[in-house]
Amino acid sequence: MNDSGQETGSPAGSKRKDVRRNQQTLLDAAAAVFVTSGVDAPVRDIAARAGVGVGTVYRHFPTRADLVIAVYRHQVDACAEAGPALLASSSTPHAALGRWVDVFVDFLVTKHGLAAAMQGDGAGFETLHAYFLQRLLPVCTQLLDAATASGEIRSDLDAYHLMRGIGNLCIGTESDPRYDARRLAALLIAGLRHQPLDREREYSGN
Repeated sequence: MNDSGQETGSPAGSKRKDVRRNQQTLLDAAAAVFVTSGVDAPVRDIAARAGVGVGTVYRHFPTRADLVIAVYRHQVDACAEAGPALLASSSTPHAALGRWVDVFVDFLVTKHGLAAAMQGDGAGFETLHAYFLQRLLPVCTQLLDAATASGEIRSDLDAYHLMRGIGNLCIGTESDPRYDARRLAALLIAGLRHQPLDREREYSGN
């Protein structure tokens, strides 16, 4: 039993766990479909990827806006959790930063369709944007600080400007299959390294 006197293994507790697990499966499936097909992707594609019926999707998320908002928050949380994990598992902080930016770009491809899906709910969008900054700015700052402390990158860029720049690179990705924002973001991260700056100084004689 837990402190409230309710058995953690009770049928009600198990049912709640199953509901949460099913929601997570749906959110993972929807996020993957949104990245490749945009937020207007057919619900049947999301259901097929999750291995459930279309009715199950609507039971958890009655409207598309409900689903998109839930995916948005889900991906923000995943991006936030990925930062420390990548720092711990990558060969260098710069490598961790590059891998995190890939995760961030995938999220931004979904984010750019959010406003339309919310049908003009400006207040709701602002609330989610505040959540986005609250969760992800500290993570990006941690990655940049680690790469700076290791001597890998220049130190004259803060997390807000980096995230804003990457966001601008992602504009239009969902409507142009020929454009790969990941490649441009990777070039941006590579450009943060000290070596190109040091060579520029050598050529200028400084």
